[in-house]
Amino acid sequence: MQQLSYWLAIILGIGCGGPRSEAPAIKAKAEVPVAYKTIGEIPVPAAYKRVEAVPGSFAAWLRMVPLKKDKTVYLYNGTVKRNQSAQFAVIDISVGNKDLQQCADAVMRLRAEYLFVQKKYDSIAFMDYSNKWYKWQGTGSRKAFDNYLQTVFGWCGSASLEKQLKPVSRFADIKAGNVLVKGGFPGHAMLVVDIAVNESGKKLFMLVQGYQPAQDMHVVVNSGNLQLSPWYEIPAGNEIVTPEWKFYTSNLRDW
Repeated sequence: MQQLSYWLAIILGIGCGGPRSEAPAIKAKAEVPVAYKTIGEIPVPAAYKRVEAVPGSFAAWLRMVPLKKDKTVYLYNGTVKRNQSAQFAVIDISVGNKDLQQCADAVMRLRAEYLFVQKKYDSIAFMDYSNKWYKWQGTGSRKAFDNYLQTVFGWCGSASLEKQLKPVSRFADIKAGNVLVKGGFPGHAMLVVDIAVNESGKKLFMLVQGYQPAQDMHVVVNSGNLQLSPWYEIPAGNEIVTPEWKFYTSNLRDW
């Protein structure tokens, strides 16, 4: 059965990392306090300021996403993730108790939660790799919505999300709500949750990820520039190196 599930995931594009994606065991950190209650409270570097977000927009909503008081990442089964070096802060949204809410699922979860709160029910729709759409048919029932998300997580993944979203032609046009996604098995997806800019127009961006096995969503560190972390600069080349995945500028997508 496990072997069948593995190949089914390959065919349908379900899943994020795969067996080799989990980093070597690292001793779990203690509950390190996080001083910020929301993504929007994470400070920007000197000489930068946050890009204005239109009230009611996805960008504005993402800044209000709550953070946990400590930065330990737990898996869906309650165990501590082996690699505790990738996160700057942990999102205070449940991962559930099944190995479903992985990388692309975390991106879809945040998008769906925003649309649910805004009561834009007709816009809540995700496509699987066979072009079948899973559309939210209800209204404000939380229990029914949670069940709907479980179905989406089961049938949609990085490959289908990459197929559903629209390519962003210029990486310099990056904005909050964009998605870095490389479809496949292994594949990965991360959500751009905030943008800052300086007087000369130079941009910084912040990323959130889920991962495999299903685990707490978290703001990732910039391991290549810890002084700037968790912010990332627009790359001079075409690579974006994150703690557990490398993307290319051509992987940027929009809804």
